[in-house]
Amino acid sequence: MAKKQFKTESKKLLDMMVNSIYTHKEIFLRELISNASDAIDKLYFRSLTDDTVKLTHSDYEIRLSVDKNARTLTIADNGCGMSKDELENNLGTIAKSGSFDFKNNPENKNGEQIDIIGQFGVGFYSAFMVADKITVESRVYGSDEAYCWESSGADGYTINPCEKETAGTVITICLKADTDDEKYSDYLEEYRLRSLIKKYSDYIRYPIRMLTEHSHLKEGSENEFETVTEDETLNSMVPLWKKSASEVTEEEYAQFYQDKYFDYEAPLRVIRQKAEGTSNFEALMFIPAHAPFDYYSKDFEKGLQLYSSGVLIMEKCKDLLPDHFSFVRGLVDSSDLSLNISREMLQQDRQLRIIAKALEKKIANELSKMLENDREKYEQFFKAFGSQLKWGIYSSYGSNKDMLQDLILFKSSFEGKYATLKEYVSRMKDGQDKIYYAYGDTVEKIALLPQVESVIGHGYEVLYLTDDIDEFALQILHTYSEKEFLNVCKENLDLADDEEKEKLKTENEQSSEMFSFMQASIGDDVSKVQFTNTLQNHPVSLSSEGNVSVGMEKILNKMPGAEDQHIKAEIVLEININHPLAVKLKELFENDKDRLATYSKILFAQARLVSGMSLDNPAEISSLVCDLML
Repeated sequence: MAKKQFKTESKKLLDMMVNSIYTHKEIFLRELISNASDAIDKLYFRSLTDDTVKLTHSDYEIRLSVDKNARTLTIADNGCGMSKDELENNLGTIAKSGSFDFKNNPENKNGEQIDIIGQFGVGFYSAFMVADKITVESRVYGSDEAYCWESSGADGYTINPCEKETAGTVITICLKADTDDEKYSDYLEEYRLRSLIKKYSDYIRYPIRMLTEHSHLKEGSENEFETVTEDETLNSMVPLWKKSASEVTEEEYAQFYQDKYFDYEAPLRVIRQKAEGTSNFEALMFIPAHAPFDYYSKDFEKGLQLYSSGVLIMEKCKDLLPDHFSFVRGLVDSSDLSLNISREMLQQDRQLRIIAKALEKKIANELSKMLENDREKYEQFFKAFGSQLKWGIYSSYGSNKDMLQDLILFKSSFEGKYATLKEYVSRMKDGQDKIYYAYGDTVEKIALLPQVESVIGHGYEVLYLTDDIDEFALQILHTYSEKEFLNVCKENLDLADDEEKEKLKTENEQSSEMFSFMQASIGDDVSKVQFTNTLQNHPVSLSSEGNVSVGMEKILNKMPGAEDQHIKAEIVLEININHPLAVKLKELFENDKDRLATYSKILFAQARLVSGMSLDNPAEISSLVCDLML
């Protein structure tokens, strides 16, 4: 038969499909196996209402075979097959889809959900990325006639009668010659075919079989081996997430997770979700026991694997996970997604947003259950990923706070354990209207801060903030259960009664000239000097006024790109009104201002060190101390 031209497409269009639509050439095998699965689906669906179809579910298969000498790879199925007209219509017109027509034919509905993913007639042509020539031999089930479609690309195709003993379709790909950039002969190697099926088509619901060679110890021999050819099924067929929860053990979940995500530890929690209605999908997700080595780096990529009817569509679909739950690993399988022409990417549609929102809610609920029912595991999780939850509060300007605020933990002065905000509030003293916290490098250093000792001495609990993001997140929250957060190292810390407040106000007013002198002696590093009654035995401390605390100053200035702007907190040097030092300073202001200037610098340096800050000029402070000792 004379060669025919493709009905509606030119060589340019086919070249675009082969060279532009698909990101990876290996995708061709996924597409052809998916098409074979669709062909079997159609015959199986027909068998439900047609008694002339004698095949049972166990009879169906997809078979691969290779011929290295001829450089051919063959994909065969025993599905519905194609007639001459169907070969003409489905393969003679690029982007024509028999599966799409079948699925949308009202006669094939019968009230049942038809799960076929081959809805674009482009997938078949992906084989031209690796093939010089493609031959398709097909025979419709129940027919005695078979036809062969053959093409070497955009120059056209032929359709001729052929001999084929059984119904179904056989696609033979003659591979291109190897080049410096591409080794097409890899697709003739068993290991390569096995890995691609495992990656993309492991959950096709029909067996994908191939004759494979294995070396076995020869019977009756202790050290002599022989090569044996075995008919092996390469895919697992039934996805773990398709089985009912009662059929899967914890060990099976752990093995699946560790094998799939190359983790040496079992997950802390397994999350399964099945949704029907507005959107149909199944999800299998895992909370890891530890953070991946690159989790807090720019190289980390979030996302869940995305399957469509058991076929891998995307390795990491980042749109399915919000950033604050980026630590979750797992997969989603849905037949409702609007795929683009190559099936490698998703159209940004309503279904995807619905699934993502449902997953976010499910993850939050499961974390809440773990917090309530398995505190030890939750704290292990939080040590690894707690910063990400706090970042979720900060980065969303509080829009996620209702979901996340009850999931975050802080070490607390109460028994030195982790506490939730809800637990803190439940232990608050009568009349307490503030949630007290302090920031520092470690819990131990925070506990030694003068203000912390004072607040605890008054019977209040203090949250210890050690992560860089902590104070920023609390500032975004602003309140919890109508209680404001207060940094104990802020100048507005107020623990005194009305009488003490009035006395302190009077002392500060009377000593204003002395404070101005001390501030001038220290320089621009301090914005104010004042007495305080919030310290117990400590002589001095640092606090801050304004929105930027001392702790925030440290964090902001160590961030990349902050070298040139140097953000500064408005630092206040606070002197304990009840310490003997207060009297000494007043005497020096009256009698020895030079010595008071020295005292001021040393006291400021002392306060910086107590607050965990470094000294700008330690040599100067050392000299001043030595001068006082002489």
